[in-house]
Amino acid sequence: MFRLPAVMRCAAARQVAYRGYAKDVRFGPEVRALMLQGVDVLADAVAVTMGPKGRNVILEQSWGSPKITKDGVTVAKGIELKCKFQNIGARLVQDVANNTNEEAGDGTTTATVLARAIAKEGFEKISKGANPVEIRRGVMLAVDAVKVHLKSLSRTVTSPEEIAQVATISANGDRAIGDLISEAMKRVGKDGVITVKDGKTLIDELEVIE
Repeated sequence: MFRLPAVMRCAAARQVAYRGYAKDVRFGPEVRALMLQGVDVLADAVAVTMGPKGRNVILEQSWGSPKITKDGVTVAKGIELKCKFQNIGARLVQDVANNTNEEAGDGTTTATVLARAIAKEGFEKISKGANPVEIRRGVMLAVDAVKVHLKSLSRTVTSPEEIAQVATISANGDRAIGDLISEAMKRVGKDGVITVKDGKTLIDELEVIE
């Protein structure tokens, strides 16, 4: 087996270690501006999907044909920016969309739009000398107040028609899918389990296994 001389091995090891730990560290308003640009790029792409009249987004994929989607979290995951500081801002909002999707299963576009607004207002106040800790405390107080207000406006969804309406919204306005989900929930009950699989036909089917 061929072995490098000891001196060359040490030099190679030092070079690899240096490259592995090299970091580009920056401070100041210029970096915050770049991060906010990344937030804007991602939020602009996601915001167009908002609501029942939201538009589709076409995503380039490393393999296969482009993907057309109206799902906010899918759009967010598909964005990666060349500038690493802009990409940091984009990834912060990606985390918001991912966490919302994991917690609620929906509302990722709304969460992204709100995150962009909070980031812009927060960065603007910090640039004028505001205390970041106090800004965060104020944001959390506002979140608590909004949660209480939304709780007072909410109501329990019980009837098949109401379930179909909610499911249709989550299915990007596809009424047939909404009705199918409502029927599935009616058939299995509140303690049942619903799974979704790719079919081999052009027709959506509901199969109940006792």
